[in-house]
Amino acid sequence: MTAPASPRFRRLLVTGGAGFIGSCFVRDTLARRDGTTIVVLDKMTYAGNRANLAPVVADPEQAAHLTFVVGDIADAKAVAPLVAGVDAVVNFAAESHVDRSILDPEAFLRTDVMGVHVLLEACRLEQERARKGDRAAAPRFLQVSTDEVYGSVETGASREGDRLEPRSPYSAAKAGGELLVNSYFVTYGMDALVTRGSNTYGPYHHPEKLIPLFITNAIDDQPLPLYGDGLQRRDWLYVADHAGAIGHVLQNGRSGEVYNVPAENERTNRAVVTDLLALLDKPWSLVRQVEDRAGHDRRYAMDGSKLAALGWTNGMKFEDGLAATVDWYLAHEDWWRAIKSGDWNAYYERQYAARLASSKEAGR
Repeated sequence: MTAPASPRFRRLLVTGGAGFIGSCFVRDTLARRDGTTIVVLDKMTYAGNRANLAPVVADPEQAAHLTFVVGDIADAKAVAPLVAGVDAVVNFAAESHVDRSILDPEAFLRTDVMGVHVLLEACRLEQERARKGDRAAAPRFLQVSTDEVYGSVETGASREGDRLEPRSPYSAAKAGGELLVNSYFVTYGMDALVTRGSNTYGPYHHPEKLIPLFITNAIDDQPLPLYGDGLQRRDWLYVADHAGAIGHVLQNGRSGEVYNVPAENERTNRAVVTDLLALLDKPWSLVRQVEDRAGHDRRYAMDGSKLAALGWTNGMKFEDGLAATVDWYLAHEDWWRAIKSGDWNAYYERQYAARLASSKEAGR
């Protein structure tokens, strides 16, 4: 793991900075106390949470380097003045839950495609200002994407030049955003690049996702809805490693390039659940085999040699990261119980009630 001693880009617009990975990026960047200032733009949907930035707000020095703006990346009037004042834009803002994309795909197109377009247009206008001498340089644009754009990978590991074969509305929208970024690099010469991260886990992860959902359900001795046979394979990346890699690419990556951010921690969902139950001292009998979701990708895997050549290595072993994550949720019940209330109940009912009603015991 490395961190820039003297960052090239010191004034950052971080979209989606109150979300899971975005807030980690903000916390870790400002904790370095290297003079970087951050403007967070967040729409504050169900996945945005000001509490994710509480450690920054509680530190006067860090808080002085943070500005928080509630707004939508698809709103050009909100975006333009923010982009005008920064050296770089890091776009974490996204609708990101596959299950929700199946229930409501249109919301994903608005944020993950049209929102990216609005951000790129704002950067293009700043590029024109730079060419006229109205600012020193155009802002760099980094699009945070996902390994899911490659689709299900039966064998081997996806490389950055491989064909994109998204299979869900979420991954298709993310692929569309990526293609827009590349088009602005090719057509307008914009300083833009992309990262593709693998499945990310860790503190402050919204409990709709597998690891935090199963941790919090298990704490309350509630059923753990395991899709299908549970043998889907994912490469699990600790959130601080993911955020750190994004920062490293922002400062050192080559414009126009894509960088995979893998973890090399490939495990089946069943294996992850087994480890979680052991850490929580809970029985396997909580696990229920439920109807699989439509188009569920079987396996993701990415080659990380390009990022390694850029000088980045991850710092967290999976076993240590999972234990730290479990400990965090045990110590922060107030955080996740506040989320698992209100509108959460309607979502959970819609997503899992019928599945759990027809579920069966998940054999070992």
